[in-house]
Amino acid sequence: MNSEQDKSKLQAAKTSAEHQHWMRQAIQQARAAGASGEVPVGAVLVAAGKIIGSGYNQPIGSHDPTAHAEIVALRAGSQSKQNYRLPATTLYVTIEPCTMCVGALVHARVELLVFGAREPRAGAIVSQANLLDEQHYNHKLSYVEGVLAEQCGELVKAFFQAKRGLG
Repeated sequence: MNSEQDKSKLQAAKTSAEHQHWMRQAIQQARAAGASGEVPVGAVLVAAGKIIGSGYNQPIGSHDPTAHAEIVALRAGSQSKQNYRLPATTLYVTIEPCTMCVGALVHARVELLVFGAREPRAGAIVSQANLLDEQHYNHKLSYVEGVLAEQCGELVKAFFQAKRGLG
């Protein structure tokens, strides 16, 4: 193996470790959502190795249908940056975003989306729609899926099992 391959593998391992680190922070947010009776989805927005915004699902408690974890984190990040544009940022979210949240990510100019588990009913990245593959947006963001997917998915599964009296 040459040194370029070694560097590439080292970078991939570093990136994977970083993604897992930030996803664990998003999982903490998801747990806070679940503890408050909301669907346990959490998100953190990272810029330059630092969380600039975080949030968890809170549409029920806030009486706000737009208060998804991603939106809450983007709002906090925008306040932190004092800008509605968030270039050079990465959003980590425990569950695949819906259509509304994908639109917000595009408009905010987020650079990278990293999500844990797929959302089979309303996921707009790979599950029900492939919105980030569309060519008509004026901003293109990349995504990574499956980071700590089992842990992320288990939070939602356990939440709904408990709600239905199955857990």
